[in-house]
Amino acid sequence: MRCEGDLAERFTGNPILSPADVPPSRPGLEVAGVLNPGAFRWRGRTWLLLRVAERAVADAGTLTAPILDPETPGGLRILRVAKDDPHLGEREPRGFRWRGRWYLTTLSHLRLASSEDGRRFRVEPRPILEGRGPLERFGVEDGRVTELDGEFHLTYTAVSPDGFGVGLVTTSDWASFRRRGMILPPPNKDCVLFPERVDGEHLILHRPVSAGLGGLSMWLARSPDLVHWGGHQCLVRPRPGTWDEAKVGAGAPPVRISEGWLEIYHGADRDDRYCLGAVLLDARDPSRVLARSRDPIVAPLAGYERQGFYRNVVFATGAFLDGDRLTLYYGAADEHVCAAEVSVAAVLNGLES
Repeated sequence: MRCEGDLAERFTGNPILSPADVPPSRPGLEVAGVLNPGAFRWRGRTWLLLRVAERAVADAGTLTAPILDPETPGGLRILRVAKDDPHLGEREPRGFRWRGRWYLTTLSHLRLASSEDGRRFRVEPRPILEGRGPLERFGVEDGRVTELDGEFHLTYTAVSPDGFGVGLVTTSDWASFRRRGMILPPPNKDCVLFPERVDGEHLILHRPVSAGLGGLSMWLARSPDLVHWGGHQCLVRPRPGTWDEAKVGAGAPPVRISEGWLEIYHGADRDDRYCLGAVLLDARDPSRVLARSRDPIVAPLAGYERQGFYRNVVFATGAFLDGDRLTLYYGAADEHVCAAEVSVAAVLNGLES
């Protein structure tokens, strides 16, 4: 399905996954959104690493925040706050402030779904990765998957009362996992790992969060061992007066094309409207930006992208390159998983240096 206004050919079955397609992980929780999937191919199938956001069932007069707590039976505590509580501060769909501290209305985990055709997916009944320890008490979000050296590497957002940072997990069989811990401390997110070393070093794109001085920009970092990161460089900044004027961040892991590294990124404007664009990086020196999208390649134009848990959002976290066709798996309105195809030639034609 083509929506006038961008380059994407959306799958006719969109949304390919919605909250009703995913069973809750625990009694007393309901699935508020299934979104922002990492994507990989393994054993002849297409797999998605879904972010499943769950909330506690509440009445109309109460706000709830699910919190992982090993000292609570079942490992989960539900904070309930009356909407007329005098200690309740600002609130929005994703969270609220109570007694001076910020809480999330949903708790996210990561779960697998698989498909033979890349369009119809079967969701696993249980999470594959949940928050663990004090740095993940508010859950794990937005997993990206990169295959490198015979292993799958999962970068994800680890959320706690102390903020959100970047965690790393590796696996070769999706049954046993090696947790590498938090590789970038708060506030940081939107981290993707390059699928190849460059000059013997691992590379990531990441997004530190700077309030006031600075901006919400995309950075590059290097590592000899995937754990210790340095050589940080600011790579892509918001552009005033454009569709990505407020923030930018990495989306799917970069894909290698003959022209260089093609990174699909997200950008938001002052109204928090999220679109997707592309940036082309030099193959031998990815710190060199060669070109960048003038206009969005995917914008929130379809109804399921404009209305949902958080309106006007397309947020890609997985991509496959097959010739000229780039298949994007993305979250829509923070509620659904969708997919679309774009022509690489058309994307490149829309870049400017």
